[in-house]
Amino acid sequence: MRITLIRHGKTAGNAEGRYVGRTDVSLCEEGRREAEQAGTDPQVRSVYVSPLRRTHETAAILFPNAEQIVIDGLCEMDFGAFEGRTAKEMENDPVYRQWVDDLCLGACPGGESQTGFRARVAAAFADALQTAADDSVFVLHGGVIMAIMAEYAEPKKGFYDWIAPNLGGFSFDAVRENGRIRLRNVRPVQMNGGADEAKGAQR
Repeated sequence: MRITLIRHGKTAGNAEGRYVGRTDVSLCEEGRREAEQAGTDPQVRSVYVSPLRRTHETAAILFPNAEQIVIDGLCEMDFGAFEGRTAKEMENDPVYRQWVDDLCLGACPGGESQTGFRARVAAAFADALQTAADDSVFVLHGGVIMAIMAEYAEPKKGFYDWIAPNLGGFSFDAVRENGRIRLRNVRPVQMNGGADEAKGAQR
């Protein structure tokens, strides 16, 4: 099956470089405008989203006639005490500095570790694929897309090799072999100016 993952439109936190994980924020004016300028595909019948409104709002603009299927496990990472803050604001915070020095792998105070986050997302995505139709679209978060691609994409790459801009993402063929999900023929997607493979999906 062909699957497309799209990162939600821009939020104020994204524009300011803030850690925005579980905080439930809307698209900013610029993010909404960019999504509207990307155009819509009214023929998409359904789209998978997280419980957070920025994915719902983006999906509603891009795919106005689609049913939104909420997958709780595809929420963005919980950054705990780092939520809503920038790296600049925390540059003298020893707890934050230690987390960064450990390659952001440890648990955020009051939040998740990257390992736990990636395991949660990988499991939720695998479950969603069991009922997904061919040419399915997911509107998700940047970290969630990185976790899915790092876990399942071929050839194998690291977590930070899969960074997607707002309204960007990846399209690929998802197959199961020997009980494992494999994502092949990966191509980048950019809804607001570049390749636009999500349009025309789920007709």
